[in-house]
Amino acid sequence: MKYRKALEELYSRYNRREFVHPDPLEFLYRYSDPGDREVAGLVAATLALGRVATILASVGRVLEALGPHPAAFLQDAREDDLRRRLAGFRHRFLAGENVAAMLWGVRRIRGRYGTLGAFFRAAVRPEDETVLPAISVLVCEISSAGDCGRLLADPRAKSACKRLNLYLRWMVRRDEVDPGGWDGVRPAQLVVPLDVHMHRIARALGLTQRRQADCRTALEVTEAFRRISPEDPVKYDFALTRLGIRDDTDLPAFLARCGVSRGRA
Repeated sequence: MKYRKALEELYSRYNRREFVHPDPLEFLYRYSDPGDREVAGLVAATLALGRVATILASVGRVLEALGPHPAAFLQDAREDDLRRRLAGFRHRFLAGENVAAMLWGVRRIRGRYGTLGAFFRAAVRPEDETVLPAISVLVCEISSAGDCGRLLADPRAKSACKRLNLYLRWMVRRDEVDPGGWDGVRPAQLVVPLDVHMHRIARALGLTQRRQADCRTALEVTEAFRRISPEDPVKYDFALTRLGIRDDTDLPAFLARCGVSRGRA
């Protein structure tokens, strides 16, 4: 199928841990326990906006406040203690109280279901083509605990939900880069985390003509990748986005291998 060979070569070349830094995903490698990883991963993904150096600093500060075992910390935490530990935290338009509210919502879910993963598995219906309906359920449940600000995007508002789709890629897929931990959710249901780099590459490849990086565009790009990799449409996400953010990669050369002229990049 068109682009498959070039994409597989790119995946083989860049889908390695040595190419993760700087990326908030690297924080997940600190945790062997899936419970710790799902909590840390949500923090890392939801704060993944803006300059990468600022993202890494902000994620590090929140995780430091939660201690070496964030899942165990949340299990015994009080809401006022969360707010106190995160008082004064700022990341762009997000405040410590927003992060505390999100974590309190996570604590409530884990108290009922044991893990976020168990809750999400229950929210994903067999007939759902993608995880987007379950994302809406997750966002609604966490947000009911307090004001999460703009930490959690909802696909019902036509958002591409880039950060939550990124989180799900980390938690559902398992390979050298994505650590996994959530069994029972099919990688085939994942949606591409559509950021500016992926949007640009997708347009260059002709996977979408849409100029707005919204939910409809994310689904269009995902469907195009599903035709190439039906069981794992976000397989190439990490490798492709390296082309947009690393100085040691060559996007024009990759596009040329795909038969795409430089002018479309």
